[in-house]
Amino acid sequence: MGLNKAGLKDAILEIMDELATREDDPATAREDFATMLSNAIDTFVKTGTVTVSVTTTGTASSQTGTGTGGIT
Repeated sequence: MGLNKAGLKDAILEIMDELATREDDPATAREDFATMLSNAIDTFVKTGTVTVSVTTTGTASSQTGTGTGGIT
């Protein structure tokens, strides 16, 4: 599974819904938005999956080879 774009969108909408009900001063609202959005993006990136294929030769205790990979 790759990155969950729909989950990030949902997180952003939740942030916007929560902040829409607040009556904070603008500076506090901007700070809270930046914190909440950066947390959502951090979660989005850290929950991605990287798949790598590795080809090896040799025995179980002595292997050589190369790996290739891509983000899926």
